[in-house]
Amino acid sequence: MGCSSCGTVTNGKPGGCGSGGGCSTGGCNRMNVFDWFADMPITFSDKVFNVVEISFKNGARKGYFRNVNHLDLMKGDLVVVEAAQGYDIGEVSLKGELVKLQLKKNNIKDRADTIKNIVRKANPKDRLKLAEVRATENEMMVVARVVSRELGLNMKLGDVEVQGDGTKATFFYTAEDRVDFRELVKRYAKDFKLKIEMRQIGARQEAGRIGGIGSCGRELCCSTWLTDFKTVNTNTARYQNISINTDKLSGQCGRLKCCLNYELDSYLDALKDFPKEIYKLETTDAVAKLIKTEILTKTLWFKFDGVDRIFKLSTQDALAIYNDNKKGIKPHSLSEFAAPEIVKEESKYEDLVGHISLESLQTKNKKKKNKGNNRGNAPDNNNQRPPVANQANNKTTGPAKPAQQNNNRPAQQNQNRPVQNNPNQKEQKAPIAPRSNEANPNVNKPQGTSNNAPNPNNKNNNRNRNNRNRPPRKDNGENQK
Repeated sequence: MGCSSCGTVTNGKPGGCGSGGGCSTGGCNRMNVFDWFADMPITFSDKVFNVVEISFKNGARKGYFRNVNHLDLMKGDLVVVEAAQGYDIGEVSLKGELVKLQLKKNNIKDRADTIKNIVRKANPKDRLKLAEVRATENEMMVVARVVSRELGLNMKLGDVEVQGDGTKATFFYTAEDRVDFRELVKRYAKDFKLKIEMRQIGARQEAGRIGGIGSCGRELCCSTWLTDFKTVNTNTARYQNISINTDKLSGQCGRLKCCLNYELDSYLDALKDFPKEIYKLETTDAVAKLIKTEILTKTLWFKFDGVDRIFKLSTQDALAIYNDNKKGIKPHSLSEFAAPEIVKEESKYEDLVGHISLESLQTKNKKKKNKGNNRGNAPDNNNQRPPVANQANNKTTGPAKPAQQNNNRPAQQNQNRPVQNNPNQKEQKAPIAPRSNEANPNVNKPQGTSNNAPNPNNKNNNRNRNNRNRPPRKDNGENQK
């Protein structure tokens, strides 16, 4: 068993068409026509239509050639065909009576001057030559883009295809205006040592040659089956009640999607019987305004101001009420004309999207916030130190009480004692027992005085004060001994 499309087998294993194993954008399904008559005879005569469809570079380009040697060809076979200069190597994509329909579709006449011949089946040497030629195309594309950028040409190179015999290279490019590439062709011929052909294509053809996956999840239509590119404008979106959003309506080619034309005829047929100029309906109580239209189902949606209910009317009922309003007849309500609302059964499984709770994060933030606000009032047991009698000059002038007396004092007195917070002073536990002025002379000091003032009882302070008025002592070098 071989490929699901063509039934060929590669190296004794299913994988088909030599496309790397499997049908994908670069495989046998690209721009392919399924042969429904492959297993059934069309005519009773032994004469078979001898024109065969050949695809080149994985279906990016197709041509029609005559099987003058009556070779036994199957879909997926590699053959050597005639070219304008030299020969080319391609793959059989279609044969039989369906080729006649393809020739008629593409306006190709079955004449000897328009259709060239198939030379032979490709041998191992031809296959090896074709693989070497395809391997050099990516490097040629990189160099070609660098050269065009150096020459400052306003063009975009999309793809390059080298002929099977390696004597000719065709560059496909897109450009908004006319490009003078005479100097470019000279540079290409000098660098690649090949005959150069420049072919301009459109943006849609470029996307078809490159391929890809569309927003629908399938392969691009232009790279699989679509060959006739019709113009697409914004009116096609308006007829189908599609919002004009260029990001969603544009394809990979940068133009409006070709699939917008697929259902356009159905919408145009439905719009013929659709009522026009019906924007509001009058009742005895209020006026209902049109908020939504469904063309294919032929329904109109109306809503009153200040009322949450929406009335769904058919086009016939809306047209009848509109004609009655012209005559001055107004219905009491739109409920008798509205279609019944269909209540959908709720799913057994809950939709947990958006149900994430942030309570844990909120509690954490609240704790951090309270901790920052109570920083000045919260006691710090780790930084408690015993009180110092006198902090002037970092020396104590009186005996300090031991810290053990704090534990012997009853807890009730500590609770009733008022706490005075000094914002300019660091956190320090208030002294428990009052002290005399002799032991701590700074207790009754008036406000505004500094703790760094000289103490008269300290001899070091008096000595330093007397030394301020003395002239500096001369140093003659003797005191350095």
